[in-house]
Amino acid sequence: MSASEIRLDRVIAAPVGSVWKVLTDLDNAEAVLSGVKKIERLDGTGYEVGTRWRETRVMFGKSATEDMWVAEVDPEKRTVVKATSDEADYSTVFTLEPTGDGTTLTMRFSAIAADPGALAKVMMKVLGPLAMRATTKAIRRDLDDIAAAAVKLAG
Repeated sequence: MSASEIRLDRVIAAPVGSVWKVLTDLDNAEAVLSGVKKIERLDGTGYEVGTRWRETRVMFGKSATEDMWVAEVDPEKRTVVKATSDEADYSTVFTLEPTGDGTTLTMRFSAIAADPGALAKVMMKVLGPLAMRATTKAIRRDLDDIAAAAVKLAG
């Protein structure tokens, strides 16, 4: 098992309730998240444990689609989103903390490779830093998009 993790924080000039509403609004995520090309709800309504959707993004110049689900919800404090592919298990943890008049949103993304063979280990040493930079850039863009939408919502 091979793991990698990215953690980014963003202070948002909007109250926790506004940030939470934007973060958990799957039905408008395509309009908010510039890196997301399509979201198809698979199961559930609203945002609760067990809600499932299919998300398509462009990563590394290619369209990538993953089935995702809500694994944990502590309203306006924390949520965990999971995804699994042939290559890895993904976990994204969002935490929200009031900060002055705003909110600190922390996004922690981790990927655990299912069974990295020798070739995969060599490729990760070579391509890993590039993939981490691209993923960090995508996460930063998501945080920027969430912040902009939350500030607009808080109006």
